[in-house]
Amino acid sequence: MAAPTMENGERETWPALRRGFLRRCPRCGQGHLFDGYLKVADTCPSCGEDLTPQRADDGPAYLTILVVGHVLGVLMHLLWVWFRPEPLVLATILTVAAVAMALWLLPRFKGAIVAFQWARRMHGFGDATGE
Repeated sequence: MAAPTMENGERETWPALRRGFLRRCPRCGQGHLFDGYLKVADTCPSCGEDLTPQRADDGPAYLTILVVGHVLGVLMHLLWVWFRPEPLVLATILTVAAVAMALWLLPRFKGAIVAFQWARRMHGFGDATGE
């Protein structure tokens, strides 16, 4: 399956980001992007795209902390103003929410970052095939 491209030879970024966020191959959208929870597969099982050039590093963690922190800050304020729960109850609710949101968002942000790198041909994506 050929990689989706625009007229000037660049890969389309938004479809790739959407596929990466859904934890699918940024090229075909069919194969799984990860071998485990956060380990990026070496190649796509569907189209064979080489995914080893990816360099997501700490980016997904920073994005996850940014989003979870902002959402929980608003949630903490609203819960305290509207319901005035006991501090231990509030801490328990926010802790469970923070862990759940972080675990759900982290692989999705990593997939989106890998897809962004693929779409922009960063770190060697597309160099070996001559695309």
